[in-house]
Amino acid sequence: MKPITYFFSILTLAVFSACESFLDVQPLESISDTQTIVDKATAETAVRGIYSALGSANYYGTGFQSIGYLSGDNIQWTGSQSQIQEFINHNVNADNATIAGSWIAIYQTINRANNVLAKVPGVTDPTLTQTLRDQYLGEAYFIRALAYFDLARTWGGVPLITKPTLSPAENSGIKRSTQAETYAQVLADLEAAEPLLPATTDRYRATKKTVWALKARYYLYRKDWAKAEEFATKLLTDATNYGLLKPYNAFFANDARGTRESVFELFYNGTTEVNSHRGQWQPQTNGGTRQWAPNDALVGLVNNPAIGGNRSVLVAKDNQNRWYGTLYYRNPASDPTYLFRIAELYLIRAEARAQLNKTTDALSDLNAVRDRAGLPASTAAAQAALLLAIEDERRVEFALEPHRWFDLVRTGRAAAVLNVTDPNRLLLPIPVNQLLTDKTLEQNPGY
Repeated sequence: MKPITYFFSILTLAVFSACESFLDVQPLESISDTQTIVDKATAETAVRGIYSALGSANYYGTGFQSIGYLSGDNIQWTGSQSQIQEFINHNVNADNATIAGSWIAIYQTINRANNVLAKVPGVTDPTLTQTLRDQYLGEAYFIRALAYFDLARTWGGVPLITKPTLSPAENSGIKRSTQAETYAQVLADLEAAEPLLPATTDRYRATKKTVWALKARYYLYRKDWAKAEEFATKLLTDATNYGLLKPYNAFFANDARGTRESVFELFYNGTTEVNSHRGQWQPQTNGGTRQWAPNDALVGLVNNPAIGGNRSVLVAKDNQNRWYGTLYYRNPASDPTYLFRIAELYLIRAEARAQLNKTTDALSDLNAVRDRAGLPASTAAAQAALLLAIEDERRVEFALEPHRWFDLVRTGRAAAVLNVTDPNRLLLPIPVNQLLTDKTLEQNPGY
């Protein structure tokens, strides 16, 4: 099997043929590499392709997300593939297929963004207004920022590719940047995106508000508590457009999508765009494989009225009396992927305020999430107790979403909670096929 490089050409747009519903525009069937973005229509198609890559099976469709929750302590693997169990055991090998697929998918997303950023400024089509041009560029900057953010928190420093790659060898030989430099690229892209994007509310496309959501998360990871609080507040004060829905499952049950709970979600239509998560979670009686499922600890938490509240709806039993997750359930598989929910912004601000010793305000944010879950207010007062209460709340609130592992790593709690005592295991190995392809890439320590 030939090594697969992380440099992909965006521009054989047959690859894009499944992305129309992301932006609800018919795709152009085939555009050559040299003529990719030449007018308004092809610019729109190229932007649509970035969203398609973001939602692909190996990125936010399933693969990358699974790293976030399989590596935590909520999910069990019920299948036979040992490479999945590696995440649960925190002993991931460099030849793991999931990390290889995720790495490739993320760089493919980056390359599609790079093509938009390189070519849209030169388009002379008079129907491509400056407002639209700015929007397309802003969307590309935002998605590239998200992609590098995901690379940084998963692998540490990575090669920073900011120009289109037209051939596999073109960007070979670029050494890994440090994790700090990779995070700096994230912030630079967010700063570039923000003034270009509209200040509208759009739950499926990047806007200024989407940038603010990622900035809030970014600053939380970087431990800039004041900035995390600032950007979370920008969204939380927009009560006209965003709010916690009651009960908990109101944002996803009964085929709900695009609710006030959602800041940014990915759209799948179940035909040309399928969210493969559904098949992994649902049991055989519902046409799935149930290859991953809530473990006993999570089942106990969500079914405890004092902890889970009305979040017990996240699990159900099949006809064999086995528990399964219910967040992804639609048939055909058109479930959205939730990248940012307003509950996360509440808990980001709660954590930032707790770190700033704003105890009363932090409790207010934490208790907003608890109230929506049908739980009494927390009375945690000391900073350590309050931070632990927020950590516990995040575990249950995002039980089937890809936060738990990254939360425990960024807070330095992976050793205490998961018994991951080797600090090298807090980052994943660079996929072996990348090392074979590009000899300048260096493996993470300990692998």
